[in-house]
Amino acid sequence: MSADESRGITSEYERGRPLFKIGRTLLNGLVLLFLVLVCLGPILWLAKSAITPTQDTLRYPLELWPNGVDWENLRTAWVDIDLKLYFWNTVIIAFGSWAVQMLVAVTGGYALSVLQPRYGRVLYGLVLATMFVPAVVLLVPLYLTVLDMPFTHWNLVNTYWGAFLPAGASAFNIALVKRFFDNLPREVIQAARVDGCGDFRLFWYVVLPMSRPVLGVVSVFAVLAAWKDFIWPLVVLPDPAKQPLSVRLPRLAGVTELDVMMAALLISCALPIAFFLVFQRLFLRGGLDGAVKG
Repeated sequence: MSADESRGITSEYERGRPLFKIGRTLLNGLVLLFLVLVCLGPILWLAKSAITPTQDTLRYPLELWPNGVDWENLRTAWVDIDLKLYFWNTVIIAFGSWAVQMLVAVTGGYALSVLQPRYGRVLYGLVLATMFVPAVVLLVPLYLTVLDMPFTHWNLVNTYWGAFLPAGASAFNIALVKRFFDNLPREVIQAARVDGCGDFRLFWYVVLPMSRPVLGVVSVFAVLAAWKDFIWPLVVLPDPAKQPLSVRLPRLAGVTELDVMMAALLISCALPIAFFLVFQRLFLRGGLDGAVKG
């Protein structure tokens, strides 16, 4: 073993001692337990408080249901405060935002990386330059744009289209997808071109099957960003009946019981958590699955 490989906080001799192994295992376990408590603790406490009466949460915040469980909180949050309406509003906006971002990011990244048009580097530089513009600076111009769409003169204020269409202009997603496409094996792409694949068939049957990991990453970013977005839905959706959870829940907090509010927060967090757990598998999969057969 070289000197560089043996360097560390502990020596090779110390790592081989039984007592040291036991101590290191215990330390690793304590660190893991601490990280679990820090990361999952607030979510678990929210889940407990969602089915706990208000007085029990205020008097015994860390005890597990001292006077029993109240499942009625979930029904009250879903029905009585009309949470189901705001929940489906959020789903529609998140799905529309995801679709628009995927369409723009994948086609833009494909054009810049695979098709490589003339002045592609200039276009890519302009796309990256938009990342240096603060989002708050674009708020008023963006609102004026959806208020009177160019050429069509449509007014998208107070519509779901106005809430999720601007999400497609994401330079970060385009850059992320382009960098992934840049690392795809060019031998596969060249072989597909030799076999007679046009640009569309190359995109649909070769590039996309190899790009499932980055598609999963962009999907998670798009859905989570749309789910928690507050300022733009507040501006473009003045009608409460069309507003998402991120806008309505803060307004309902002052007129809703604590236990019902906790249940509403738990319901609003459930879908993003489930979505992330499903798509995280794509982070670890190989990008070539299904692209090359035989």
